[in-house]
Amino acid sequence: MAPVAPAQRGVALEIAVQDVAGARVAAAGGADRLELCAALAGTGGLTPSTGMVAAVADALRGAGVGVHVLVRPRAGGFVFADDEVDVQVRDVRSALDAGADGVVVGAMTADGVVDTAALAAFVAAAGGADVTFHRAIDQVPDPVAVLDTLAAAGVRRVLTSGGAPRAGEALDVLAALAARGRELGVEIMAGGGVRVEDVPALVGAGVHAVHLSARRTVVADGGPGGGGTGGYDVTDPHVVAATRAALDAGAGA
Repeated sequence: MAPVAPAQRGVALEIAVQDVAGARVAAAGGADRLELCAALAGTGGLTPSTGMVAAVADALRGAGVGVHVLVRPRAGGFVFADDEVDVQVRDVRSALDAGADGVVVGAMTADGVVDTAALAAFVAAAGGADVTFHRAIDQVPDPVAVLDTLAAAGVRRVLTSGGAPRAGEALDVLAALAARGRELGVEIMAGGGVRVEDVPALVGAGVHAVHLSARRTVVADGGPGGGGTGGYDVTDPHVVAATRAALDAGAGA
């Protein structure tokens, strides 16, 4: 069955995935949009390969599910040197050329404010495609005030926990962000440790979308040359479906 269009649902569901199988599971479970990334568990997410972007875009072609690619060159903080910004500009273009519908970016200065020069370069490279600003915003002391800067830069959407370790712990901030976002035309997407049981409260806060990875770990021993016994992540269809159901129930309440 084809996914229901986001406009018919109210609050959108975005699932962070790392491969084609995960993308298919998320789409089948009712995701409206994907954030495609790599190395999610160990780093919080890095830029996936161009081949992966193309494969996921091909797999979901015609499904009505947006593919948005995380562009982040390394783990750690979000203060980037000029060459790292250049790499990200190239990755934005490559991801969109490979079939992505949008990109997820973010950059900060050493002073702890949004790096507007880097962001302008990312938005320009996106050429009108959707740009989401990721959880780098959770490092600023007043994320609501930052929305004006992001809107002026051309950001369409912001992924945020409201500055808390988990989105369910910052409902007041998320509500304020959602209210200001509506005034500016910027979508607020709650993400960061989201669990199915958090969904009703997040919907009540007025966010436009909810983001989670819905992942579980498969044990697989790679041996001394393959990362040891850490295994790898897969997208759990039961978590996706339960989150979709909770969102739909909240929207209908």
